[in-house]
Amino acid sequence: MDNRSEVREFLTSRRAKITPQQAGLPAHSGNRRVKGLRREEVALLAGVSAEYYARLERGNLSGVSETVIDALARALRLDEAERAHLDDLARTANTTRRPPRRRAPQPIRPSLQHLLDAMTEAPAFIRNRRLDILATNRLGRALYAPVFADPARPVNLARYEFLNPGAADFLPQLELQAAGAVALLRTEAGRDPYNRDLTDLVGELSTRSEKFRTLWAAHDVRLHQTGVKRFRHPAIGDLTLPFEALPLPTDPGLTLTALSAEPGTPAHDSLKLLASWAATLDQEDDTADSEHSA
Repeated sequence: MDNRSEVREFLTSRRAKITPQQAGLPAHSGNRRVKGLRREEVALLAGVSAEYYARLERGNLSGVSETVIDALARALRLDEAERAHLDDLARTANTTRRPPRRRAPQPIRPSLQHLLDAMTEAPAFIRNRRLDILATNRLGRALYAPVFADPARPVNLARYEFLNPGAADFLPQLELQAAGAVALLRTEAGRDPYNRDLTDLVGELSTRSEKFRTLWAAHDVRLHQTGVKRFRHPAIGDLTLPFEALPLPTDPGLTLTALSAEPGTPAHDSLKLLASWAATLDQEDDTADSEHSA
């Protein structure tokens, strides 16, 4: 991914989101020919010359100081995720360009799988930054059964959301979740622009999904730490579950996501039903294994 293009499109898209009134600038009468702020208005707010800001927005962050990055973040009213993304773009601009590379598959340590398996009342899984699901506990695999039923491998949340025709049936908030997936992938693209596996996934989705192309072009980024997910499970029906996404510092790039429900709520009852359904699947698998060995 070309850093200059990424910088140019990110800054342009953020500038377009802010009106002069939001930025505290006096309103001007007449029609404005640009959406959002003008370049010179961003320069004024950031305390830099219009020429210097124009250079930055052309994609040249080479040699930019932390002070200027801070000023840009304030002028463009960047949130935490957007500020981190700008930092990533600046870091890439000031490091030696490296050829795209593939990452070796990241193994799941046995202790992490043991941790997942010990979480018997909460669906949980571990994903990488590309949104591949690398490990689950029993409830996690049961909850995401439609995703695992997709024959594409590795199991990937973004690929399922954009390319599987059954995704809208399983995920009632598909539009919201798909936008979130793109924002996470865009965040990772800024953090690790030379990751060939990520680039390949973005290329595949861009080629096959117009919706993905549109969302990718928006340059939105997001931190994905907590929230609520809705499901329409084929075996147990509708359920809404809060989730926590916990980065694993000892395993950079991996995130453990756990979903739960407050005891006594309908969602908690649904999780109990899911556990019963998962147990029947285990019994069916055991029976199939016994018949095969016989």
